[in-house]
Amino acid sequence: MTAAPTLRTLTDLANAGLVAPERRAALEAVARRYAIAVTPGMAELIAPEDPADPIAAQFLPQEAELSTTAIERADPIGDAAHSPVAGIVHRYPDRVLLKLTHTCAVYCRFCFRREMVGPEGHGNLDAAQLDAALAYIAGRPDIWEVILTGGDPLVLSPRRLKEVMDRLSAIPHVKIARIHTRIPVVTPDAVTEDLVQALRAPALTTWVALHANHPRELSPAARAACARLVDGGVAMVSQTVLLKGINDDPETLGALMRAFVETRIKPYYLHHMDLAPGTGHLRTSIEDGQAIMRALRGAVSGLCQPTYILDIPDGHGKVPIGPAYLAEGTIEDPAGRVRAYPPEG
Repeated sequence: MTAAPTLRTLTDLANAGLVAPERRAALEAVARRYAIAVTPGMAELIAPEDPADPIAAQFLPQEAELSTTAIERADPIGDAAHSPVAGIVHRYPDRVLLKLTHTCAVYCRFCFRREMVGPEGHGNLDAAQLDAALAYIAGRPDIWEVILTGGDPLVLSPRRLKEVMDRLSAIPHVKIARIHTRIPVVTPDAVTEDLVQALRAPALTTWVALHANHPRELSPAARAACARLVDGGVAMVSQTVLLKGINDDPETLGALMRAFVETRIKPYYLHHMDLAPGTGHLRTSIEDGQAIMRALRGAVSGLCQPTYILDIPDGHGKVPIGPAYLAEGTIEDPAGRVRAYPPEG
């Protein structure tokens, strides 16, 4: 049976019952500016009758995306300022990003690289650009970890991925390959045995960082795809963006983190949303994020605690921004009670 196609236009979304006909005209400008792609798996999870559906809010275009503010930026985390050659972002001493592609299986409405991805985006690295990127990595012995990102590197064929992994494995000082992806959630059937084997290389330890933002995304098919990766020797961590109306409450976020751990994925980062254009309708305050993290502490297993982080705009790096418990002479316990520390003798 032929697989259902990915929904890529407003007509596709309307025909699937995901966009009301009366909204078409208002959304045309959004569709011209930002890419649309909703995989069949994600479309099936959307409840069209629910105006606050958390899956719809992540993937279906909204009129609010045309509203931008002075603090928003086309390159909110400063990739360009730290890109010495095409495809490489070198912001930290021991690791680099390698952006093989700017194509994704789905296009999130809050993406911090939304000005770079999609059919009108920066495309894939060509052979010469990949050679130059790998030469850059090979020439810098301090680089211990290479993070494959984009775009979503797992949209590439297993053959192409294996080639890149083998070439990274041949660089003696590169020990870790980390792959940032949504594929196990949005296109679980793409996680085949060939793909899992392509991600393994003799001299590398491979990690996959799975991006998911709501517990409904970890469907039975998604969990099975993650199991194929973990059983195949690929370690997994999670990445989540704190999103207004989607996961900005302790119950939803706690359920998501538990779902990760149940799927053998260690919660890693909870990102405060970056200042990408047209994303303000999904942005929470840092204070709200800290309050959610405080509510999770003690109530939810330590295995389920991500690090709440902010990527400082313009390329100045990530810092943890979780709540503080320690003050001069006191410590706050998980119930909010202030204790003396050190305790009196």
